[in-house]
Amino acid sequence: MDKRKKGSPTELRLMLISSCGPSQFLLTNYILGREAFTKDITSISECTKNTGVLSGRRVAVINAPNIYDKGICQVKREMELRKSKCLCSPGPHAFLVTFDLEKISKNEMKTPKMMMERYGRHCLRHCIVLLAYGGNLELPALEDRVEKTDWLLRDLIEQYGGRFHIFSKNWRDRRSDRELLKKIERMVASLGGAFFSSRTFQKADEYVKKEEKRLKKQREGEIEKAWVEMEKQYIAEELYQQKDTYIANVGAEIRAMAEMDNGWLRTSLARGLGTGLVVGAVMGALFGSIEGPGGMVLYGIIGGAVGGSAGGTAQVAVEHMEDRVAPPARLNFNSIFINRFFANTRPC
Repeated sequence: MDKRKKGSPTELRLMLISSCGPSQFLLTNYILGREAFTKDITSISECTKNTGVLSGRRVAVINAPNIYDKGICQVKREMELRKSKCLCSPGPHAFLVTFDLEKISKNEMKTPKMMMERYGRHCLRHCIVLLAYGGNLELPALEDRVEKTDWLLRDLIEQYGGRFHIFSKNWRDRRSDRELLKKIERMVASLGGAFFSSRTFQKADEYVKKEEKRLKKQREGEIEKAWVEMEKQYIAEELYQQKDTYIANVGAEIRAMAEMDNGWLRTSLARGLGTGLVVGAVMGALFGSIEGPGGMVLYGIIGGAVGGSAGGTAQVAVEHMEDRVAPPARLNFNSIFINRFFANTRPC
């Protein structure tokens, strides 16, 4: 069954998904109320995470490569999918599936199936369809079109539980941001205040936490040194405030590092590539032996390269199989934090 867990009420984790084009990047700008992505961006090769505020509610927005982007190989795409799960750990409160209202095609009808393959067959319960619009029609007319006249679009939305929201391509137009937040919160509340989880999201969370623990232990000496320096410069309540601020900043930095680089991301693909490399090289050498020693070397190299790519894809595909078969329900910091923290010392 679908394993769902209760998350923090203070921050909503939103995973944005799109089939192709710039719609998810337009939505990111709209949610954050700033231009996180420029107008000319239609695809990305690596996952990103931005934080901000949507109508008074803190949000974390995670972007992954578009489903149908052709400029990214399969192995890279699967690795970025895995990274997006780490960035959204322990799981998203909502999947916001974005389309351009003026460019809906029959190809878009495949996205629900592809989502279930990548995230788990119960993920559609946590989805809202977001439609980007840049014309002059008023919202009631657009909603009427979606609900009564555009049958292809309505059928697509029904696969996501009938939930949809129309937003402006101009991120400065904030007229419906409060309504979007209400729809997200209403859906989350209907699911018991839970965020979505699956076996691979749980694995991502496990590895992120393990990496956090390792990094914290690694920086124990730095933290102790910072506390000693604080005790020399601050007293009483001010000392506690400075310590709390320091710990919060270090914790955020460690969390960001653990989400971007951990054991799951480092070793899983490497195992797949290594296995594929060996098998491919052996098979290539066998075929090449027909042409003699030179052929064995040449075909061994070619077979190793092809096998490595296939092995990497197979390794990450196993994890998606777990979700399909049996699903249970940019931060930038200065690494030399101490020097920056004490740049303005307390006057005597």
